[in-house]
Amino acid sequence: MSMAQPGMSMERADIAFKINGAAVSVCVPPVRRLSSVLRDELHLTGTKVGCDAGDCGACTVLVDGEPVCACLMSVASAAGTVVTTVEGLANGRLSALQASFLDHGAAQCGICTPGLLVAATALLDSKPNPTEAETQDALGGVLCRCTGYRKIIAAVMDASRHADGVDRRMPQSGHAVGSSPIRLDGLPKVTGGEKFGGDSFPADALAVLVVRSPHYHARFAFGDLDAWIKAHPGAVGVYTAADIPGKNSFGVIAPFADQPALAEGFSRFRGEAVALVAGEREAMLDLDLSDFPVRWTELPHVLQPCEAQAGGAQLIHENRPANLLTTGFVERGDPEAALAGAAFTVSGAIDTSYVEHAYIEPEAGYAYMDGETLVVVACTQAPYMDRDDVAKVIGLAVDKVRIVPTATGGGFGSKLDVSLQPLIGLVAMKTGRPAALAYTRNESMISTTKRHPAEMKATIGADADGRIIGMVFAGDFNTGAYASWGPTVANRVPVHASGPYATPNYRAEGRAIHTNGPISGAFRGFGVPQATIMQETLYDELAEKLGLDRLDFRLKNCLRNGSETVTGQRLESGVGIAECLEALRPHWMRALVDAELFNAGSSTKKRGVGVASCWYGCGNTSLPNPSTIKVGISASGDVVLHQGAVDIGQGSNTVIAQICADALGLPLGKFRLKSADTAITPDAGKTSASRQTFVTGKAAEKAGRALRETMLRFANVSEKAVIALDGASLVIREGEATRHIDLSALKADADGFVFRAEESYDPPTLPLDAKGQGKPYAVYGYGAQIAELEVDLRLGTAKLIKITAAHDIGKAINPLLAEGQIEGGIAQGIGMALMEEYIPGRTENLHDYLIPTIGDVPPIETILIEVPDPEGPFGAKGLGEHVLIPTAPAILNAIRHATGVLVTKIPATPSRIRAAIREKEARR
Repeated sequence: MSMAQPGMSMERADIAFKINGAAVSVCVPPVRRLSSVLRDELHLTGTKVGCDAGDCGACTVLVDGEPVCACLMSVASAAGTVVTTVEGLANGRLSALQASFLDHGAAQCGICTPGLLVAATALLDSKPNPTEAETQDALGGVLCRCTGYRKIIAAVMDASRHADGVDRRMPQSGHAVGSSPIRLDGLPKVTGGEKFGGDSFPADALAVLVVRSPHYHARFAFGDLDAWIKAHPGAVGVYTAADIPGKNSFGVIAPFADQPALAEGFSRFRGEAVALVAGEREAMLDLDLSDFPVRWTELPHVLQPCEAQAGGAQLIHENRPANLLTTGFVERGDPEAALAGAAFTVSGAIDTSYVEHAYIEPEAGYAYMDGETLVVVACTQAPYMDRDDVAKVIGLAVDKVRIVPTATGGGFGSKLDVSLQPLIGLVAMKTGRPAALAYTRNESMISTTKRHPAEMKATIGADADGRIIGMVFAGDFNTGAYASWGPTVANRVPVHASGPYATPNYRAEGRAIHTNGPISGAFRGFGVPQATIMQETLYDELAEKLGLDRLDFRLKNCLRNGSETVTGQRLESGVGIAECLEALRPHWMRALVDAELFNAGSSTKKRGVGVASCWYGCGNTSLPNPSTIKVGISASGDVVLHQGAVDIGQGSNTVIAQICADALGLPLGKFRLKSADTAITPDAGKTSASRQTFVTGKAAEKAGRALRETMLRFANVSEKAVIALDGASLVIREGEATRHIDLSALKADADGFVFRAEESYDPPTLPLDAKGQGKPYAVYGYGAQIAELEVDLRLGTAKLIKITAAHDIGKAINPLLAEGQIEGGIAQGIGMALMEEYIPGRTENLHDYLIPTIGDVPPIETILIEVPDPEGPFGAKGLGEHVLIPTAPAILNAIRHATGVLVTKIPATPSRIRAAIREKEARR
């Protein structure tokens, strides 16, 4: 349901056209967007709306065979045409292109997939075997934030091979772990059947609009709200903080919870919600909020941590002196003495910017009352956290709030925080009617969380043999107006700022500081990508001072089995960073030779090669982090997996089922998923911190083994027995004996299970002491990447040539999905390094805020390293965040290798690269 389209209340007209082969006629205002008509009138929700401005391409449809953005086309312009949406691509069976998308893993979250499929269909109609350049050109108008585009390109170029249908690759026997079946949730992603947050609004739902602050800091007061409502036919009510029945405060970390659902009396950041307007859908489509009765008094504001910490600065929260939210600290040995005695030291400072998550699906959902229970159906990464916060704000017991996650069109951390959930919940509870809200792209960008901008300084020292002996690091992280995940960033950064290297003398401090800027929250890495830029660029400088090859220098110092980390944690086994670096060596040597040969023949363009490493602790830092999985056998012979780990594109629906399948000893094809729903699915924890494969996967492994044991005990056979399902019959073979158990004759429980198991897993960690010593994580993942690029010295542009990525994932549960994660993370790392800079008031749409397009991501070579960790399921480690961390520093090191200059304000835009080159030339 489209929530806001100015100027749509005009006369209606009958407009006829063909849609997916069928003649249709709609009676709507002629200037209404075609995208809205397709979705709201014809219920073809496969056409997605990501921006309503033609910037993202998610709404691409074919009109008379040509791809167009349906959000830019009036329905009147479609009169008499033939329109094809994603729902029309399959004629009773998947098209070859749809099959190829499944086979290549080209759909992750799936929100951009319909637009890509439609655009690619037009290409393949004219060029059945397109080149890579032709594919990139045809799909250049459709943005994807998850995949990194490489598998999309491969799927399109390979589509002709799939003309006979999809190779489903669903193992019916043998091991699921280590195979790459198509995603268990893949089919609806390519047919348009997947229901995201805005795809299933009830027909009678009230539409909700949000009144937001236009100022960074302001007092406000409302005028006559009742009179305003009466003056606007179709408006049902206005709701403010005074209407909130519970505690008007939420936050992902309870002791720091500080954000009101609706601001009271004054706003702390631009875009903060202050009031809600609810009304009939058609009335809301045309409602102009410019006359809403609110008076603003602008107040002084601070946007930079240095301003917020200056003497006399106004406190953003009265209980947080000097606007300091919290500090994280790790110290080991005597870093000052070590640096004083070092043969070589390097020091530097790096600043990074706000980065927008830019998922293609803006926040959307609806709420309704089911008796005394409030049900919220919305996109999210953390249903149980949503439930608890909504219950607190609305003033209900937690068992009277139910969160039903929809498919989530990208998250990357920002959809961990509640956004619209308490707002639509409030309207539904006050009115007794369903309430629906879909954020506009601008609304999403101004009101939701960002990656923390960081101001960092560090010094690293080595002895004459090239061994690191000491490091100090300090980072100020702009956490914005409210806490969100600021404490997590402040605490995680000092643990990781050394990189995956032995650092015997170390001190690191991370500070989260309040400003009136956008709220900074979780974004793929929780501050570690920023800190790694600081550390890895200094490593390059130190290697140069030592006269060592940059890769060799990292190998000399990397952690190994038996090493102790900067928190004093002894890593007994499973440390795979050396294997990652060694795997890169032949690529490193080849790339250096290629760059040298190119540079010898070019004066205006220079090639550079950069390398960087990462490590990342999987799960919460020194905190409980449990997941619970329930699995059972139904009377009809299905394996039903209650899988509460929200799949935001990373593949947890498939990976966790693969783990459970092998632990249970039954084929993956027998599994039926019941996805996250707080009423029926145990809490698998939030989808963040690269924890789901490790933590929820371990719970699934335990549950699978427990269910197997229950069945074997029932049959009175040993653990060596082999089990199978044949319809409603359980077949158990041991030795020469075979036994058949009629499942339909057994008594089923309330879940419909005749056999069941429910198991939890919480990683073994220990608290950090006052000096940050302890065991913050049970499992770490490792990785290293090489970036090859070309810099135009006159323009300052950096053109990526290739990225080679080696990641130790313990055990590749699903190699294809792992590759997709790596490619997608690298694409986000490219954006962070070269183009992405969210500037409040200036880059609040997908036209002015640049994310990588299909032409910006070079070929990526993935090397999966498997150094098993004894704690992980089948030895697996997390991967989702690790893959972004080395990309930006590898790119910055490559730019330095090409030009001799390090850009110290990120992103390294052409103007900043050129300025650094000019400054270097001026020093000569």
